[in-house]
Amino acid sequence: MSLGLKTPQDVAQALATRHAAMLAGDALPYAQAVHTNDATLSKEAAGVLQGCRMLGFLEHDAQCVAQAWGLQTLRTRQFSVNDWPCTPQDFGIAPAPRANAFPTCPHALGLYAVLPDAQWVGRMARAGVPTVQLRFKSDDATAIRQEVRAAVQAVQGTGALLFINDHWQIAIDEGAYGVHLGQEDMDEAPIEKIRAAGLRLGLSTHGYAEMLRADAVSPSYIALGAVFPTTLKRMQTAPQGTGRLYAYAKLMQHSPLVAIGGIDEARIPVVLQSGVGSIAVVRAITGADHPEAAAHTLQDLMR
Repeated sequence: MSLGLKTPQDVAQALATRHAAMLAGDALPYAQAVHTNDATLSKEAAGVLQGCRMLGFLEHDAQCVAQAWGLQTLRTRQFSVNDWPCTPQDFGIAPAPRANAFPTCPHALGLYAVLPDAQWVGRMARAGVPTVQLRFKSDDATAIRQEVRAAVQAVQGTGALLFINDHWQIAIDEGAYGVHLGQEDMDEAPIEKIRAAGLRLGLSTHGYAEMLRADAVSPSYIALGAVFPTTLKRMQTAPQGTGRLYAYAKLMQHSPLVAIGGIDEARIPVVLQSGVGSIAVVRAITGADHPEAAAHTLQDLMR
């Protein structure tokens, strides 16, 4: 209840204290978390926004949480600073089934190896890794097509599900299982064409606003990250941490979920506690002295 919380500052500080596990990056002092427009809001709405900013949420994510908290308050007929919103309807998430849904993939994709070339894809597929992604970086269209074609051939007869990062048209042409796109790729890739081709679609997300945007196109799975610091890719957002991951996974449990970003053998148990059905790794395999053995160890930890 909001008993004793008389001002937006009371709400904000109580929220930031109660939900300290949600902190990502540096905590923001209350004075810097107050925006001029907050004066037009109710005590609770302003306090939630300010508390989220104190916890390092980007503004568009803080707005998502504040709106959901307001709808939760209307639905439950009480405001509680203790109850972080995790109910899909409070975030405007459409119920299933959906007419625009992409083809389904396993709800638990298991160990998900992100690999630099077709040779790596073949090695990990033969090692029994259930889900693999070809993330081949090149400006040579011919080389890209050759690599995608080789990767598709490499997984045949292994049972591994192959997603192609970025190169959606070649993935369609070569008959890949699915495509993985980043948020920026969603602006350029023809989502309807990929859906019509029958490919599965995975989308990267880095917070509430991106999750809701991704979920609106009903992809086959949603990737949540970066959970921990990673040097593989320059991130515009701070590592999300396990506190946020747990909240994201609870909210999005209707969809297959992949946790990604800085996850190694030691961190797998705490990530699995979130309820995600898949963990994506890069260096934990490609940087290992014995990659096949590393893949087996990682899979054993996920069973």
